Amino acid sequence: MKLRVGIIGAGGIAQGRHIPAFQSLVEKAEVTAISDVNVDVAKSVAEKFHVPNYFTSYVEMWPHVDAVVICTPNKFHREITVAALDAGKHVLCEKPMAMTVEECAEMAEAEKRSGKVLSIAYHYRYMKESQAAKRIMESGEVGNPLVVRVQALRRRKVPGWGVFTNKELQGGGSLIDYGCHLLDLTLWLLDNPVVSEVSGQTYNTVSREAEQVNQWGSFDAETFEVDDHVTAYIRLANGGTILFETSWAANIPDDAELLRISGDKGGLDVFPFAVNKAVNGMMTTTKADWILGEDNPGIPQAENFVDSCLGNAEPLVKAEEAMNTSRVIEAIYASSLMGKGVQLGLEKGVK
Repeated sequence: MKLRVGIIGAGGIAQGRHIPAFQSLVEKAEVTAISDVNVDVAKSVAEKFHVPNYFTSYVEMWPHVDAVVICTPNKFHREITVAALDAGKHVLCEKPMAMTVEECAEMAEAEKRSGKVLSIAYHYRYMKESQAAKRIMESGEVGNPLVVRVQALRRRKVPGWGVFTNKELQGGGSLIDYGCHLLDLTLWLLDNPVVSEVSGQTYNTVSREAEQVNQWGSFDAETFEVDDHVTAYIRLANGGTILFETSWAANIPDDAELLRISGDKGGLDVFPFAVNKAVNGMMTTTKADWILGEDNPGIPQAENFVDSCLGNAEPLVKAEEAMNTSRVIEAIYASSLMGKGVQLGLEKGVK
């Protein structure tokens, strides 16, 4: 049996990642429908990828699909996910899960009552370095994680296309678009710990300057209303801490992507991959010559979703986990707004 997959929202992420990934799984899946509010876009993308059906209303695709991939602006994630699940369709929804934790909870409830699969497209979990890091963490080499340093920084790369800087449609900027990937990956590698307190600060000063220097297209600095730089200090109930920073527009020499876990037995760097030890009178750093896995994480992401829908696997990104990531994001924004830390409480965590 092949899974019939529909794509809702035919923009860059659909064309660049999801459609090619699902079409590579020729034995398991086929893309049978495209939906976009712009009929010309829906038609052209369907023709480009040889998809037999296209629509302007996603509801019209229900008879043609068993599952959907939601690639719309964040504002519509909850609405479309709930509608699809209630129509008996499996859902892979682009990150972040939704605009708010309340919306995430509605999506999770819809998953439970439908009996269908709901997964969120945090594709960093599928990177081969991330998979290797998970194996190391599960082996016990790092021991008890104490301090995690996370950086997702870009130098003057505000996305100047799509709706990335539209707060009403996206809910935020660099944190909800880019930093969320590294935050989600961190929580997953730490085995989804309970987050007890979050203290955060958001900035949008650099992107509001009159004369913009930006590598990724142009945007209106006068109307820029989302965060372009965010810092956070995250306390875990088990005593661990996360030092987190993300930016679209940092004044730094180079882009930086860092996830470094320092434990009581060893340490782990995910990007680039390395294991750090201090044993036998030596300090060593072990780097990998080769790592098992796909260079394109979109392919294992699509395959895991298809296999989960067909009953042959468990989703790597579960709704409850993605909701916990959104809970931390929401707390960072709230902390910045209030100017103080936000207590989340033990009952709010995954475990």
